[in-house]
Amino acid sequence: MPNETALEIKNISHAFGNILAVKEFNIEIARGEVVCLLGPSGCGKTTALRIVAGLEELQAGQIFLTGKCIAGNGSSVPAEKRGIGLVFQDYALFPHLNVLQNVTFGLERMSGSEKNFRAETVLERVGMKWAIARYPHTLSGGQQQRVALARAIAPEPALILLDEPFSGLDARLRDQVRDESLHILKETGTAALLVTHDAEEAMFMGDQIAVMREGKIVQFDKPDILYTHPTDVFVAEFFGEVNKFYCRALDGIVSTPVGQFSAPGLQNGDEAVVVIRPEAITLNSERSDSHLYGKVLASRMLGRASLIHLSQCDYEHEEFHIHSRVPGRFLPQEGEIVPITLKPDHVFVFNVPS
Repeated sequence: MPNETALEIKNISHAFGNILAVKEFNIEIARGEVVCLLGPSGCGKTTALRIVAGLEELQAGQIFLTGKCIAGNGSSVPAEKRGIGLVFQDYALFPHLNVLQNVTFGLERMSGSEKNFRAETVLERVGMKWAIARYPHTLSGGQQQRVALARAIAPEPALILLDEPFSGLDARLRDQVRDESLHILKETGTAALLVTHDAEEAMFMGDQIAVMREGKIVQFDKPDILYTHPTDVFVAEFFGEVNKFYCRALDGIVSTPVGQFSAPGLQNGDEAVVVIRPEAITLNSERSDSHLYGKVLASRMLGRASLIHLSQCDYEHEEFHIHSRVPGRFLPQEGEIVPITLKPDHVFVFNVPS
């Protein structure tokens, strides 16, 4: 069944000495679903992955794989018996084994001919059948990653865990390999839990994303919800550059140099932070009925979009530096005065905790 739960993590916590690395962590992954753990270094995402893999002892909570408890209640299934595929950042291929032998290594319950057939089948799926007699050191990073993925899916596991699997590749190859990897995961219907610190990668790969901070999940949602409805400043900033203004709420309103915005839930005098994505600030090279203008400091073409650096003054004549991101080629001259309008769906108002 497409909605069958592959992995369920219930309230796990893990400490290293006095440091609580994972706190009350809960997540569910359906069969065929890719979920990404996203967060900065040290937030606990790799620790959570290692606990699921059985490489780190579970200290509190429970883990279920296809409905069966694999860790918790005082018992734990050994890592090699969990039926989970692993793909690491360094690929962890055996250097003394050729590609075919690397992929057949985990197929213990099959005969020799069955192992070879299965290995060749998955290697063909990842485009590496031509390399069955080659050794890892003779392959590029992208090719080794494909072999590592083939080795992980060969036993047909219920779950694959991927720890920063594309970070060792250059940008151009990384885009290609992660695209291929996503297609393979979807074709096989294997549930996957992927760790990354790259928000764009998480949005590209994940059906859902768990954003982590200091060992806890601060928001778990689909990529579009995380981008358009972040729960706090941390989540909003993690998904791209933002313009940020600090102010105080008055009568349910906050005032910034680029306009006033509704501040639901904030009391008079509450300190607020207004987060505005660069794409929310739209510009026009011609004069309009806009009452807001900015002075162009610099214009840069960034491929699919243009980034405009603007200087803008508020009613007290204090100068602010803001960024606007415009689709395509839009390069106003330095010093040019351009009208500014805002798209409110990319403006977020948060209370600043005291």
